[in-house]
Amino acid sequence: MERKTTLYDTHVKYGGKMVPFAGYLLPVQYKTGVIKEHMAVRTGCGLFDVSHMGEITCQGADAEANLNRILTNHYCNMSAGRARYSPMCNEHGGVVDDLIVHKLGENNYFIVVNAANKEKDFQWMLDHAEGRCVFSDISDYIGDIAIQGPLAFSVLSKIAEEKDIPEKYYTFTDEVYAAGIKCMIARTGYTGEDGFEIYMPAEKAPEMWEVLMKAGEIDGLMPCGLGARDTLRLEAAMPLYGHEMDDDITPLEAGLEFAVGLDKKTDFIGKQALLEKGEPQITRVGLEVTGRGILRENQDIFIGTEKVGRTTSGTHAPYLKKAIAMAMINKDSAAAGTEVEVDVRGRRVEARITALPFYKRNK
Repeated sequence: MERKTTLYDTHVKYGGKMVPFAGYLLPVQYKTGVIKEHMAVRTGCGLFDVSHMGEITCQGADAEANLNRILTNHYCNMSAGRARYSPMCNEHGGVVDDLIVHKLGENNYFIVVNAANKEKDFQWMLDHAEGRCVFSDISDYIGDIAIQGPLAFSVLSKIAEEKDIPEKYYTFTDEVYAAGIKCMIARTGYTGEDGFEIYMPAEKAPEMWEVLMKAGEIDGLMPCGLGARDTLRLEAAMPLYGHEMDDDITPLEAGLEFAVGLDKKTDFIGKQALLEKGEPQITRVGLEVTGRGILRENQDIFIGTEKVGRTTSGTHAPYLKKAIAMAMINKDSAAAGTEVEVDVRGRRVEARITALPFYKRNK
């Protein structure tokens, strides 16, 4: 039976179409529809309930050492108030999940993991913890609301003091107040736009939602569902676990080498496997449809009669006004501009390989 976030009644009040997702009932869209919600985030601002995400703390004298061993990215040169993205690999170099680590203080970290993987991730961390380090799953106690878009700062600054709003991407402020509610504000998101994720006690999320909606009236703030969240992340070419990465796809194949510290002084789980595999033979690319049709996931890609890859995510991009997809393709066939065909339910649809991301905001 699916669970409900503390914002469930709020979503129903605003006309959210509730669907099962990652063990929760969440809005896939509101009455406005996915396209308008998508465009609101690209041109103004949108509000998302992401309270279904998992939150895990990592504390103790050996916390930093554990993160460096369990995660692929570097955590020995990180200062408090910074957030850092990382894949978490298995022994074969595949991806257990990808996540964001926030450093609260010395050997004190707040980790956000994917909703569908939070039990698996937490158990993985427990199974691989060493020394004086305690992982704690606090997901049930945390509410998470994301406000995203070029006007997100304008809205947030109406309910929080400017000094309490993080200035740079992938930084955060902790134990600050917005609308009188104690919270953590991170300048992060999953849309390709500027924006913030606000973490607070779960029971305070409905109050925070209503305050933000009122503060955002003049800026056209719009509640947004899972549908827009997915189209936005795809336009921005942000990978999604279970699509662009999984237990078999390595972070190097997924194009995440920026978050893989093969030069780390200490080993991390999966490092030896990545080194032994050598240069990746498949890579993540973008596809722009040049024929007629919409691409979806797990569709075979051909050059002539040769199968060269498969799609991992696909949709019609509302802002770009064209059909796009991400795909894993043999590296020797992955040059930008290469013409391919995609098997869409037995019909070949023409497409062209393109560099990623499809969309990049003006900073």
